Amino acid sequence: MQKQDHSPTLNTILMVENLLKNSKKALNIAEIKRKLPKKVHHYTLKTVLSYLEESKKISFSLDGVAWRFSDGN
Repeated sequence: MQKQDHSPTLNTILMVENLLKNSKKALNIAEIKRKLPKKVHHYTLKTVLSYLEESKKISFSLDGVAWRFSDGN
């Protein structure tokens, strides 16, 4: 049996980024999944969140995931 690949598309990354950027509070993973306009596989979402954390756009806390990147606007 072949392992399933969970590489996110650019559209998925942008969809998650926009949700977190526009959120007024930290969200847990279940809340992120519920609020996304399209379903995203759990492991794909975790990959996106890892990427966003590595690029210093989000941070994880006890409250959940929060946007922290400032684009200067």
